[in-house]
Amino acid sequence: MSGRAGASKHAPRKRFGQHFLVDAAVIDAIVRSIDARPGEHVVEIGPGLGALTAPLRASGARLTLIELDRDLAARWRSVGDVELVQADVLEVDFAALARVAGQPLRVVGNLPYNISTPILFHLLAFAAHIADQHLMLQKEVVDRIAARPDGRDYGRVSVMLQWRYDIETLFDVPPTAFDPPPRVVSSVLRMVPRREPAPVDPQRLSEIVKVAFSQRRKLLRHTLGRWLEQAGADVEFDVQRRAEEVPVAEYVRLAQTIQRAEAR
Repeated sequence: MSGRAGASKHAPRKRFGQHFLVDAAVIDAIVRSIDARPGEHVVEIGPGLGALTAPLRASGARLTLIELDRDLAARWRSVGDVELVQADVLEVDFAALARVAGQPLRVVGNLPYNISTPILFHLLAFAAHIADQHLMLQKEVVDRIAARPDGRDYGRVSVMLQWRYDIETLFDVPPTAFDPPPRVVSSVLRMVPRREPAPVDPQRLSEIVKVAFSQRRKLLRHTLGRWLEQAGADVEFDVQRRAEEVPVAEYVRLAQTIQRAEAR
């Protein structure tokens, strides 16, 4: 997570969405929520100036930092007890990191607001190699991730992530906890991959959900119903509802039914 712990001033770069965490009480609350232990392998996305990196190092956990900013990466490259991956997180192979670690990864990070959803979907592909994720995101995004059916925040992100993770919103973080302060409230989220998620092709599920929420104000018969007809899928599914009225489990069952039909 981005933070301030460097000896010299680093000007936050807008293109990287840098907002450095500076509130000691918030830092302590996040560290206690993560509760890193010796021998664990923690991957921190965007360590910034090290507000969380220092206590994570002190925990005795093995620490890998993913930092794109070349100036910040240069700072961390000189630190002896951490591993640095200077790269765009969207290009990082978390499965490879887990294989090197010999254990599932614990992922933490203050995700840039402008690419937080792509990062979440990138991590989704590696959920089998991750023990848990403690992430700070814009509160609006967290509300969508944790939303329940029949709510205005419930959508594609809700379905795809709740299928694969147990999700818990921990606490909100005000703009004043950062330098520079963002214009929005943030939230800290805990995501624990399900040990036995419902077996389904993620791409098929994603396709179904994307079609369903493409016109969320309309009944599903106008969107998903037509898609099912065009696909020749003879399935029982109530399309006289709106997309936000359908629970995650029903979307998953629909995807499974279509997969079984296609396999015949």
